[in-house]
Amino acid sequence: MNRLPAVLAGGAIAAQIAYPLTTGQARDVVTVAVVTLLAAAGLAHAAARRGLAWTAGFFVITAGVGLASEVVGTATGYPYGCYAYATDRLGPALFDVPLVVPLAWTAGMYPVWYVASLLARGGMPWPGGNRERVTRIALTTVGMVGWDLYLDPQMVSDGQWSWCNGGGLPGIEQIPLTNYLGWVLVATLMAVGLDLLDRTGRVHPGNDTVPLVLFLWTWLGSALAHGVLLSAPELRYSAVYGFAVMSVLGVPLLWSLRRRAGAGARV
Repeated sequence: MNRLPAVLAGGAIAAQIAYPLTTGQARDVVTVAVVTLLAAAGLAHAAARRGLAWTAGFFVITAGVGLASEVVGTATGYPYGCYAYATDRLGPALFDVPLVVPLAWTAGMYPVWYVASLLARGGMPWPGGNRERVTRIALTTVGMVGWDLYLDPQMVSDGQWSWCNGGGLPGIEQIPLTNYLGWVLVATLMAVGLDLLDRTGRVHPGNDTVPLVLFLWTWLGSALAHGVLLSAPELRYSAVYGFAVMSVLGVPLLWSLRRRAGAGARV
């Protein structure tokens, strides 16, 4: 069980490395594989550290709220703005939302939630005080919006979904600002739900390598991919935006890991 999260995370990273090398239908398959493997890695790690009941709750909160927001969003334009998914590209759909999309909320949330938890209380994975919980919720929201600043431009440039209106950030005007406001709302709602979930169960012994590696890989690897490896010109801008916003978590995380390594070396 302890090796499974690492194997799944390694598969997800390998699929992401393959992404720039593919086109057309093969790229669609790789996209689904990346999301599925990332979500599976996070859930496997959660099961090992928090148990099956907590993991099921995490999945319901992230994928469930994500699916509900996407169904409402595509039908009404709230809370993200007017958009639509391409048909027959990302597998089975429910109410015109590919089922891999809510799974992506699970995939993105686990490493962000884990890192936010570490930062909120000096390296402890699950803080307990009110101040720490508010900090963790805020950091989680920022991290998820940063992740979307990579995700949305990349998927729009690949034609996986499109927006009715533009008027967004410089360089990626085709994605309206309402999208990011919607992410703030939905990510905050998920984070509050996860905070309530964290008041149940207990933490089992184990290491945090998998979620930390996945966070750092997403933050730094996506900046490299958008800035150098992928050809769409708008991704040069998303490389900067995503890197900058995820740095709110990434920089203190690196500092924390440096201090941890230093403390270990002195023991």
